[in-house]
Amino acid sequence: MATQAPKTYEYQTETKRILDVVIHSLYKNKEIFVRELISNAADSIEKYRHLQLTSKTDLPSDNNALEINIDVSEESKSITIMDNGVGMTRDELIGNLGTIAHSGSNDFIKKLEESKGDPAQLIGQFGLGFYSAFMVSENVKFITRSYLPESEGLIWESNGESKYTISREESIDRGARIVLQLDEKNEELANVDKIKSIIKEYSNFVSYPIKVNGEQVNAIQAIWKKRSTDIEDTEYNEFYKFLTNAYTDPKFRMHITTDAPIQMNTLVFIPEENVEKFGFSRTEPGVNLYCNKILIESGVKEILPDYLRFIKGVVDSEDLPLNIARETLQDNRIIGKIKKFLTKRIIKFLQSEAKDSPEKYIEFWKEFGNYVKEGVHSDFDNKTELAKLLRYETSKSDEGTFKSLDDYVAEMKESQKDIYYIFGESRKEIDHSPYLEMFRSADIEVLYLYDPIDDFVLSSLLEFDGKNIVSSDKADIDLSGKEGAKDVEGEKDKKSDEKDITKFVNWLKKIHKDNLSDVKLSTRLVDSPAILVNPDDQMTTHMQKIMQASQSGYSVGNKVLEINPDNIIIKNLVKLWKKDKKDNVLLLAVDQLIDNTFLLAGLHVDTRTMVDRINELMGKSIGSK
Repeated sequence: MATQAPKTYEYQTETKRILDVVIHSLYKNKEIFVRELISNAADSIEKYRHLQLTSKTDLPSDNNALEINIDVSEESKSITIMDNGVGMTRDELIGNLGTIAHSGSNDFIKKLEESKGDPAQLIGQFGLGFYSAFMVSENVKFITRSYLPESEGLIWESNGESKYTISREESIDRGARIVLQLDEKNEELANVDKIKSIIKEYSNFVSYPIKVNGEQVNAIQAIWKKRSTDIEDTEYNEFYKFLTNAYTDPKFRMHITTDAPIQMNTLVFIPEENVEKFGFSRTEPGVNLYCNKILIESGVKEILPDYLRFIKGVVDSEDLPLNIARETLQDNRIIGKIKKFLTKRIIKFLQSEAKDSPEKYIEFWKEFGNYVKEGVHSDFDNKTELAKLLRYETSKSDEGTFKSLDDYVAEMKESQKDIYYIFGESRKEIDHSPYLEMFRSADIEVLYLYDPIDDFVLSSLLEFDGKNIVSSDKADIDLSGKEGAKDVEGEKDKKSDEKDITKFVNWLKKIHKDNLSDVKLSTRLVDSPAILVNPDDQMTTHMQKIMQASQSGYSVGNKVLEINPDNIIIKNLVKLWKKDKKDNVLLLAVDQLIDNTFLLAGLHVDTRTMVDRINELMGKSIGSK
C-alpha cells in the first residue's frame, strides 16, 4: 500500500471565524448533518450515473450498485458515510469541499457583515453543507478517489480549526467515505436507530438505496418525480397513507409537473375527512418542501394560503435558493410564485371536479366547504374563482340538494337583477320566515344560509357574474314590478283606509322614535303583520346579532319597521288606535308586535319586560271573555 505523508494546508485568516459560524450558529438542528452529507453523496452518485449514460468513454465498472452506505459504530462513537459516486481529485478537495477553503471566504465574511451577523441571510450562496459535520465531530476524514483515469486515492482530514491535511493512499475505491469521530457532547448520535429515524424524516425519498449497517432504510419511492402514467392508483394511495399516517384513501389528488413559472414536481392530496370538524385543534399546513427529493422543510406555511391548510402533499423544486442549512428560504419571490401557481391550479382542479363529478364534489363540500368560504372572504386575488365553488340549498331545491352560484344565475328570471339570500338556523325556520314571503310570491329563488360564516362570505363577495348579492332583510327591496309579485299598492284602497293607515304609521314613528329609524307600509309582506329591515348602510341583521352576542353593550342601530296593512292584526290595531290612542291594550300590543319583529330577526329583547307584557295582555284577553 503506497501511502504519502500528510501535507498540511493553512486555512485563510478568516476561516476560523467562518467555521465558528457554521458549527455554532448556522444550523438550528444539529441532526441536519445527516441530511446534508447524504444529499452530497446522492449528488455525487447522480453525477456518476449521468456520466455513465452520456460519456463517450467507457467508465470502469466495479460491478457495485450505486448506493449510499452508512456504518454506525456505538463502540468507537463514529459514523461513516460512503458513496460510490464521482469522487474528488486533489484540486477538487482543496477547492470544492466548501467555499471556506478558498477565496470565497472573503465573500462570505463580506456577506456576513452585511447581514449584521445573521447567517440566515446568506441563503443558498455558499455550499457549506459538508461542514455541518463539525457540529457534532471532533475530527472529520474525507477519503476519496475520483472516477477520472489515473486518479489518486486521497485522505482529507481536519478538526475544524485552523488547518487541514491531505495525504495519499492508493487502496481507496472510487467515490467518497466520510468518517466522523463524534465529540463527547454528541456521542449519543452513534446509535443505529437514531440515524435511521433521521434518514426516514429527511432523506427517505432519495433515489438511491441508503443502507445503515447493511439494512436499507429508504424503502419509499419519490413518486412525485415519476410520470403520472407510470403510477397506479394503489401506489398513489399507499404513498398518501405513508405521508399522512392516514387509514383511508384520499378524496382527490393532483400530480403536476411544470417548468414555468418555476420548475417543480407537485403531488398533493385532499383527505377524505376534515379532522377540524371533530373538535381537534386547527389543522397545520400539510405540504412538505423538497429540493431534488431532499426534505427542506415540513408543513411549509408559505406554500399555500391558510384556507388550503387541509391539503397534504409534496412540492419539489430544483430552482429553490436554500439557506446554507436548508432550513429557511431566501428568495420569497420564488415561494410566492409557487404559491400563486399552485393555489390557482387547485381551485381550477376543484372547479373541474365539481363539473365532472358533482356527487363526489358535494361530499368534499360537506367536509371542506368552510375552507372555501374562508378563502372567498380572505383571498382577494382568487375571490371570483373561489365563489364558483360555493354551494347552497335554495328555496327551490330539496333539502340536502345544493346549487352553485353559476346555476342560480343561469336560472334567474329575466327581470331579476340581484342574487338574494336569507340566513336561518335551519331550513324549517327559513321556510316559515316572513322575509321569504315576497320572494315566494314573486317566484324568485333565494339562497339558504345556515352557517354564520356564510353571511360574512356573501357580504364580502358583494357581487357575482355582474349581479349584486343582496340580503333578504335589506330595506327597499321592491319586487312589485316583477312577474308574479303582489301588487300591494293596487289593492290598498280596497283593503284599508289609506288616510287612517298613514296616520297610524306616523303615530308609530313618533312613539317609537328611540328604537326605530322609520316605519313604512310593506310591499313585501303577504301573511305576516310586520318585519324589521335594515337601512342600506347597515350590515345584515344576522351579522349584527353576532356582534351583539360577542360585544357587551353593542348597539344594533335603529331598524326600519315594515307593516302589512292587509294583516288582521294591523287592521285591528288601527281600529283600536282610532278609538283611543292611549288605550292600554293598544300600547301593549304595539310594543309586543315590535318585540316580535326583533325576535324574528334574531336580535336581543328584554325578555322579562316582554313576558310581563304578554301576561298582562293574556289577563286582559281572558278577562274580556
